[in-house]
Amino acid sequence: MPDENSSEIAEAIKTHAKAIDSFGDGLDSKLGKLLNMLRLLVAIIGIEVLFGFFSLYWSFDMMQQVEERTRADFEEKGKTSLERLEEAETELERFYALGDAAKMSFEMGDIATAAKYAEELAGLAPKYKARGRNGNAIHDSNLVLGRIAVREGNIEAAKAYLVEAGRTPGSPNLNSFGPNVSLAKDLLEKGETEIVIAYFEACKTFWEMDRGRLDSWIALAREGKIPYFGANLDY
Repeated sequence: MPDENSSEIAEAIKTHAKAIDSFGDGLDSKLGKLLNMLRLLVAIIGIEVLFGFFSLYWSFDMMQQVEERTRADFEEKGKTSLERLEEAETELERFYALGDAAKMSFEMGDIATAAKYAEELAGLAPKYKARGRNGNAIHDSNLVLGRIAVREGNIEAAKAYLVEAGRTPGSPNLNSFGPNVSLAKDLLEKGETEIVIAYFEACKTFWEMDRGRLDSWIALAREGKIPYFGANLDY
């Protein structure tokens, strides 16, 4: 039922509509037709429904703008990751850039390139073990190869990659912010709860600042739920 305020608004609009009748009716233009259409809509469906329609339209428009901005940010991030790899002048610089390039190539749907970068990264990881620089490489190479395996329907291979990812010795960013858990999420969606819980337990050996997130994720996984992972799907 329309309330008193809505009725007053509707009456005001009708009053103004009458005031511009002589102007609107005399216009052989898009503006005149629009004014006539708005008067007709108010008469047929009422002011409340019309307000609701425009609110829905504006909300949809805002969602489209956010989606476009998110897509633009994603493309810019991808461009930066791939540019870093292209601009690498030494093997060590390439080694550091391969992980992000592999992950971004996968997200962009370039699976062959993602696999190539991940395999190159895995091959270089042992070379930098002595310097303690291979923690990210071990995790990210297995992450990407595991996600590719899920995509190809090879769940057993994906589970094996997840186990290897959890064996990383850690790194400054892994120890602070935690790992990218996209592969774990992929496998949870396939019902592979136990292997994911084992992976989360393994992450406790290096993620020193998880602030209880791993235990929370484990509890939710045991309940058959998929946790909200937030930024840990993006790292």
